[in-house]
Amino acid sequence: MKLKQIFAVMLLSAVAFSSCRKANLDVDASSGDGSASGEVSGVWAKGSTQIIKGDIIIPEGKSLTIEEGVTVLMDTIAKPEFIVKGNLYSLGTAENPVRITVNPAYRTDAKKFGKMWGGILAAKTCAELVLDHTILEYGGNTTSDASTSVKQGLYKAVAGENLPALWFSNVNGKLIVVNSIVRNFQEDCTYIEGGNIIFANNTFYTTGVTGGEAMNFKSGCLADVGFNLVYSANTNALKLSNSGDRTPQAYIIAYNNTMVNTGWRRPSAKGGSIWLENNVHADIYNNLFANTRFGIKRDTKSTEDKRTIISNNLYYGYDQTTVNQFQPSKDIIGGVNEIRGTNAGDNDPKFVNYPESTPVLNAVYDVTWDFHLQSGSPALNHGITNFTRHHAAGITVNGITYVSPDPATYIGAFGTK
Repeated sequence: MKLKQIFAVMLLSAVAFSSCRKANLDVDASSGDGSASGEVSGVWAKGSTQIIKGDIIIPEGKSLTIEEGVTVLMDTIAKPEFIVKGNLYSLGTAENPVRITVNPAYRTDAKKFGKMWGGILAAKTCAELVLDHTILEYGGNTTSDASTSVKQGLYKAVAGENLPALWFSNVNGKLIVVNSIVRNFQEDCTYIEGGNIIFANNTFYTTGVTGGEAMNFKSGCLADVGFNLVYSANTNALKLSNSGDRTPQAYIIAYNNTMVNTGWRRPSAKGGSIWLENNVHADIYNNLFANTRFGIKRDTKSTEDKRTIISNNLYYGYDQTTVNQFQPSKDIIGGVNEIRGTNAGDNDPKFVNYPESTPVLNAVYDVTWDFHLQSGSPALNHGITNFTRHHAAGITVNGITYVSPDPATYIGAFGTK
């Protein structure tokens, strides 16, 4: 081969190699169906399908808006991480939610705890993140030394961690998670390390193999958490902690949530319903605990802030073992004006459609279940409304004001139909 031909071949090879290296840096702001890896920003248009072939990053100072009805398919071989350094607005509707998922062929009972993509990881530079009518499912992949999140110091920044569906870490940021579903994840649904936060009207289920909370809040969080349903979280529905030494002190107002069968699949001290630790300031009102393992529980070695208020919650156990575990003790906290019996079957909430004999170790959620209350439920007319919420005046994000919902006069996330 002549010298000129050899040089041409070498040049073409270099260009091809360079293109491969740069593929993950391309910006995809598709207005229609598309595929992406690397940096993304702009708009994913209503009803489109976006195929994610590798880790994606919203750059600092830029935003990605995902419109209603968009399906985001994560490659199950690459197991992408969704990294947010700028802003993310996922804006589905009740009729047309956004769905971040995997190919339907992989959504099977055998894969019910996911691990087929990473999670949404929001760096400290993420100022605003909204998930509204958004479904996150089948993620929670385990990090390695090669993971982008580990290399960039995100989440716990070490190999061997199962990623949460959502990690947020800006104490000055704004985080809105409303009307959404998180399901089929390997461990935590959310792990929040700061921000002004509203979590409302969400559903969490089929999550956690050996650990994992539905909602896990740390120091730096000022959060209103209301009207959420948590079914069979492996560990707790809510882990409320002031760990991390961030300012402000974690102050979580949790009200009108329904928790069912939580904590039983992790038979350790931390498996239960709501866990309090490390001087967290928590106000806990109008919550319904049905067949949960333990009632509200504290870390006796690092207890909650003394200003914590617990009031007007209802506890129900189908069997005596369950009832015995939510009785007040050194680590199980008794509140005021609570409905808490001592015998199996006391204070039946009278759900519209849920077999209360369902085994507590069951992790499979039936979408036909209905946790509204029937007439005559002891949860009706026993909630209180005269408490202050952090964000009653609302948090304005991307021109939209999100308000934490008003508390209800019933206990739990759902009243009568």
